[in-house]
Amino acid sequence: MEISVGQTIPNATLSYFGSDGVSHIELNDLLKDKKVVIFALPGAFTNTCSSKHLPGFIEKSSLIKKEGVDDIICISVNDPFVMDAWGKSQNVTDKIVMMADPFLSFTKSIGADVDKSARG
Repeated sequence: MEISVGQTIPNATLSYFGSDGVSHIELNDLLKDKKVVIFALPGAFTNTCSSKHLPGFIEKSSLIKKEGVDDIICISVNDPFVMDAWGKSQNVTDKIVMMADPFLSFTKSIGADVDKSARG
C-alpha cells in the first residue's frame, strides 16, 4: 500500500530501544507537526534490506532532510532490540529513526502483512 501526501496514516503503537530501555510511542505522536518520510522493510538483517534498502536511505538522508523533512523513520516487524542492533550495525546514528512493529499493528493497518509461513 502506498500512502499519499495528505492522506491520514493509521495510528499504531511502535517500539524503540533508547537510553531508558524499551519504550513505546503512538505513531500519531511521532508524526505530530512534522514532515516525515516513512519506509518499511520486511526484516532487519535480511540480505537485500541490509545491503541496499536501509543503506540507500542512510546515504540520501541529508538530501532528504534538505527538502524540509524532519525525520526519516524505518519501520520493520522486528522487536526493538533487533531494530536497535541493526541500526548500530548499519551506522544509522541520528539519520534514521529505527522503529519496531513487533505485533504488526502498523503493518496490518496498511494491509502490508504477508504470510510467509509456507517458506519456513
